[in-house]
Amino acid sequence: MFRIDMPQANEIRAKIRETYRTDEEAVVERMINAARLAPEQSARVQDRAYQLVARVRKADNGKSGIDALLHEYELSSKEGVILMCLAEALLRVPDAVTADKLIQDKLFDANWQSHLGHSDSFFVNASTWGLMLTGKVIKFGKAEKADPGALLKRMIARSGEPVIRKAFNHAMRIMGRQFVMGRTIAEAAERAKANEEKGYRYSYDMLGEAARTMEDADRYFKSYVDAINDIGKVANNRGPINSPGISVKLSAIHPRYDFANYDRVMNELVPRLKQLALLAKKYDIGFTVDAEEANRLDLSLDVIGAVFADPDLDGWEGYGLAVQAYQKRAYHVLEWLADLSVKVGRKMMVRLVKGAYWDTEVKNSQENGFEGYPVFTRKAATDVSYLACARFMLSRRDAFYCQFASHNAHTVASVLEMAGNDRTFEFQRLHGMGEALYEQIVDRNGENVPCRVYAPVGTHEDLLAYLVRRLLENGANTSFVNRIQDEQLPIEEMIADPVEKMAALPRKAHPKIPAPIDLYGVGRVNSKGIDLTDTTKLLPLAEKLASIQGKIWHVAPLIDGKLVSGEAIDVFNPSNRNEKVGELVQAGEADVEAAIVAAAKGYEIWNKTAATERAACLRRLGDLLEDNMDEFIALCQREAGKLYSDGVAEVREAVDFCRYYANRAEESFREGSILEGRGIFVCISPWNFPLAIFLGQVSAALAAGNAVIAKPAEQTSLVAAKAAELILAAGVPGGHSRCCRGRGG
Repeated sequence: MFRIDMPQANEIRAKIRETYRTDEEAVVERMINAARLAPEQSARVQDRAYQLVARVRKADNGKSGIDALLHEYELSSKEGVILMCLAEALLRVPDAVTADKLIQDKLFDANWQSHLGHSDSFFVNASTWGLMLTGKVIKFGKAEKADPGALLKRMIARSGEPVIRKAFNHAMRIMGRQFVMGRTIAEAAERAKANEEKGYRYSYDMLGEAARTMEDADRYFKSYVDAINDIGKVANNRGPINSPGISVKLSAIHPRYDFANYDRVMNELVPRLKQLALLAKKYDIGFTVDAEEANRLDLSLDVIGAVFADPDLDGWEGYGLAVQAYQKRAYHVLEWLADLSVKVGRKMMVRLVKGAYWDTEVKNSQENGFEGYPVFTRKAATDVSYLACARFMLSRRDAFYCQFASHNAHTVASVLEMAGNDRTFEFQRLHGMGEALYEQIVDRNGENVPCRVYAPVGTHEDLLAYLVRRLLENGANTSFVNRIQDEQLPIEEMIADPVEKMAALPRKAHPKIPAPIDLYGVGRVNSKGIDLTDTTKLLPLAEKLASIQGKIWHVAPLIDGKLVSGEAIDVFNPSNRNEKVGELVQAGEADVEAAIVAAAKGYEIWNKTAATERAACLRRLGDLLEDNMDEFIALCQREAGKLYSDGVAEVREAVDFCRYYANRAEESFREGSILEGRGIFVCISPWNFPLAIFLGQVSAALAAGNAVIAKPAEQTSLVAAKAAELILAAGVPGGHSRCCRGRGG
């Protein structure tokens, strides 16, 4: 699991790791300083951005396609949310009957007809009628135009939900064509010809999510090989800049692309990536490794760096990667890449994006109790980071061929200003989005800067996960793609300088997005987790675990605060039967009788103890569990055969139980309450959750004023013994809680 002998990090790589979840205030301040332009430059940016937006709104093609749909069905509308939920859910529904019931439950509860005619876009109106009726082109009379809802009701009454299911699937296919360039590379390349003549370039992405099995990975790998061969045939030796390229996801070509499998990834994934890169080199086309979740960034740099530095790639400058500006580490990642490029003696193609997994990163950090977020919590902060990163990239054109992916007019105007008269870079946009904006940029009578279109290729069945990400990223009412369609919104508000906006804020982090530890608000602290992909946390933990690797625990029944003596049996690691973990004295019948007597005495006192004091004991217990997390992780691994990540989860769940029941004790047993304890509770816990369920039962019973006799699973008595020790240390008197260890029934 842990690699203490990982490659030594240089100074820049160390900065990347230190900035993973660091304080947002400090990072934003640095980005503001790095991104801020001179006043006269800022004025030119504002003027250029204003003109771009004005021309987009004036252009007819600004109101077509997916941009208009995202505005009409934005995620702040009920219909937008339903559209998202249904699109995502229907892909997982295995039968028509269930799909019809889901549609009846969700689709009929929305006011679709209110969107008819609300947009000037034929695409939006066609999609709306696809959602309402059959997806076919229909001629409507005056009555239907006046009351489309009545027509919907008649159609449903006559045809039922299956018609709606087919209509919805048809509407999703309409959306799919807007987002997906073609079902195959050949189809996509044919469709791209008209735009290529205008000055557009393409980077194709084979639709598909992370591989779960090696069979999946092999299938995706073959699709990449086929795609590179197909792209190479149409590239005509134009070189990586002028040719179409391909984007590759590392998670698609290896089923265990995660930090826990570092050795396997470096031994198996690196050769696979190199094989694809060499094939791209053969055709001299661009080859970009896509950015994925934050917990894979550090690992991805080792993989990408190993392949880039391979001398077999010498003479080719088409290798590259995407960098996400919403990550706090982005600027340092670019510094590291520039350093690597100089050392290898080859340029790399770098695509700067804002990032597509923001909601996932925030929720993951909250769920796992990490100390901070890997991403900025304000959109404006991401925009500032993007500008700072863009400025750095343009200053290092000796190392990079710069590619700027954005649909934001202010961002585009800023990049043009920072680039000056040197146009040796390109913009990028997603297929189906931002056409109107980039018509102003690519036009040879305009800015005359090339734009590469990121174009997904695949079938409708592969579309949904990608579509959901795009809708989440660009369908929110803070998205520039969404806002540019809203003619009620003043242009000046849309193109406000994010640098000045962030500089004016006294607090840089978003006030409505609490730190993970504050997730539950006032009164309950979230349990602390350990990010096992963060080497600044991982390596110190590994050293602590190594220091207690050979420890032997000696435990016995704990009755009335005293350990019972007796003959001990040896406890062995279930994953290594030769490794002795501890010695255990089991309770006999006399010990059980003594425990019952002690519990009866203890109950009278504990039940009369104020609920606030009982709650305080449980909160102290939660804190002690966190303080001793390393030992519990070792115990869970060595006695229960669990992974280290399981050990972290065990401790966190136990801590959550303690703090939750502490709150419940104060709420339900506050002064004046007629509620009281019921007596003696016997808590018998299983081996598979040796700490969490053990303490879940015990903490609930103690919170309510009961005395407890705890019987842990025979297989995990050492874990329970450590927990019982901390119960005493937290202030719960020995007579109120006792631990009897013995054979399971």
